[in-house]
Amino acid sequence: MADNPITRALKRLSASTEELESVERQRLAESTGAARVGDLCDRAFATLRGTITMLTIKPRAGTPWLEAEFNDGSGGVTLIWMGRREIAGISAGRELTVTGRVSCVDGQRRMYNPRYELVAD
Repeated sequence: MADNPITRALKRLSASTEELESVERQRLAESTGAARVGDLCDRAFATLRGTITMLTIKPRAGTPWLEAEFNDGSGGVTLIWMGRREIAGISAGRELTVTGRVSCVDGQRRMYNPRYELVAD
């Protein structure tokens, strides 16, 4: 069945807030030319745009690692800054553009020490 305007309108009306936010995040990322997290494969170099959903500090071999769960609506990637406890401006709910190489470990996407740019509110 074709996806006509009425069908799209009904889908939007029945969608949850989370689904609508996800679609909006994907649209925004695509409009800036960013890659989609959901399309990335191991060792891909990419620029992504999305939102930090959670921050944690995990010590590894006595060194702190700042980990941020990052989502662009199509999927998630863990951003890891080794040797950092915090980064000014990086907080849950913050929108960023990040650039780096993605690695897939145990089915999870990770980006180590990505370059980042804070997106103005």
